[in-house]
Amino acid sequence: MARGLSTEIEQLSQHKGISAEIVLSAVKDAMLAAARKFHQTEEDLVAEINPKTGAVDVYAVKTVTDLVANPTFEVSLSQARRVKPSARIGDEVRFPVPTASLGRIAAMQAKQVIFQKVREAERETICKQFEGRLGTMEYCTVKRSEGPDLIVELDRTEARMPRREQSRLETFAPGERVRIVIKAVEKAGRGPAVVASRASEELVKRLFEQEVPEIYDNTVEIKACAREAGERTKIAVRSRDRNVDAVGACVGMKGMRVQTIIREIRGEKIDIIEYIEDPLEMVRWALSPAKVSRVNVIDPETRHMEVIVDESQLSLAIGKKGQNVRLAAKLLNWRIDIKSEDQNRRDVEEAMAAISGSGTPVSILKNYGLSEGLIERLVEAGAATLEAVADMTPEQLIEIPSVGPELVERIRAAVEQCYARLARTVGAVQAVSEQQPAAVAPEDDPDAEQGAEAAPVLPGEPESGTSEEDDEDVDFDVAELESFGKMNIYRGPNDGEGFAVDGQGYSEGDEALATAGAVVDAESAARTTADELAQEEKNDSHQ
Repeated sequence: MARGLSTEIEQLSQHKGISAEIVLSAVKDAMLAAARKFHQTEEDLVAEINPKTGAVDVYAVKTVTDLVANPTFEVSLSQARRVKPSARIGDEVRFPVPTASLGRIAAMQAKQVIFQKVREAERETICKQFEGRLGTMEYCTVKRSEGPDLIVELDRTEARMPRREQSRLETFAPGERVRIVIKAVEKAGRGPAVVASRASEELVKRLFEQEVPEIYDNTVEIKACAREAGERTKIAVRSRDRNVDAVGACVGMKGMRVQTIIREIRGEKIDIIEYIEDPLEMVRWALSPAKVSRVNVIDPETRHMEVIVDESQLSLAIGKKGQNVRLAAKLLNWRIDIKSEDQNRRDVEEAMAAISGSGTPVSILKNYGLSEGLIERLVEAGAATLEAVADMTPEQLIEIPSVGPELVERIRAAVEQCYARLARTVGAVQAVSEQQPAAVAPEDDPDAEQGAEAAPVLPGEPESGTSEEDDEDVDFDVAELESFGKMNIYRGPNDGEGFAVDGQGYSEGDEALATAGAVVDAESAARTTADELAQEEKNDSHQ
């Protein structure tokens, strides 16, 4: 019998890949639990393997005392010497507990305890084995499916591939060998402890390392990767050697390298772009194939930027269900807001109207975290505009009912954020005025002219398409030119009439004349109402 129990323990330990001592400890704990439940006792029980019979013997341990106060844990000297003749006061004596009479229920409980202990030991062993292999790519065999999850065999260990870690383009049959990435190791919970993934960005990285020797030897470095499994992946690479083209190395001769990876992930699209340290320049490539007009940083601390694109490029920049901008944001780790030229122009006009008016309504602070109830209390206190709130001291704010020091800090922070936003908007107005209205497309792009807008034309300037001969008799009208901010007429070196913008002179034939009309001083714009601007444009069109 001793050999039989020892053999069973040895076979179980080898099959589960755990130590035989752990299995033996589980058997002892199971016998103790069964004996305690059967005898309904709280005695201090211990279990030992009998080397002669191979059976598991259970004993109740009690302390020898003169006066027995608790019979569950104490025993008299006379009773102790019946079991152990040499017993003395203070010794611990073991009394045998019969186990032959344990019933079927106790046996079932012992079986459950053994399974639980062995399962916990097996999970602990698996965790130690795979903790150092997180993020590595492995081959595995599909065993079966359990609901939406797949169970795969990995090094004689079962791993679980949840539905969220599967690509929607892929289906697998039992027995099929696939490549996966070890995503996580779960120490708690039911089922396999190893979580496998085919939807992780790490899988694409490992595939590139395997297919591209330059990445394997660190000549080309993968700086960032963003993926939506089954749809599209964007990966940014950079070369450590200026003689090696990072993108070309990943694509390979006639696209052979990247095509091998695309076949492995079942036709998922892959965008390979070159990594650039400057996020303002990097975002132009990250949003490809869309063409970006310009980029404004809203808040560098929270990594928030605004991207302006032409109206024809807006849907392309956003992508299907926002996929393109979402992947670009993950790739850069920045929050990206995309606006069209028309939408940005409307936002600028609203901001300028708010600046030029009698005051900005205090309700604008709702966009910066203040509740409607707090704004109503500010209005009741006489602070109906943003400027009035900004002029109030902390002592004046505390005098408002239900406003304490914490709310004062929140109000001050909201006002500061609002003014910072308005300041950035004014900066955007100046930037817009100094640039062309649309992005300049490459010369070799046949579609470049379609997305470009016509540059503004100054009074007296020939429209696009007219020659200098056709416009010989057209002179500059001093009154019309002076209607533009910071423009003064001057006489050039050849005694020809020209104009100056911000102190810089332009001659009559200068190409900058086409865009000079867009240069408007921010202070002047702030003082000019929307009605006056409309009237000026109307007068210009009549002239």
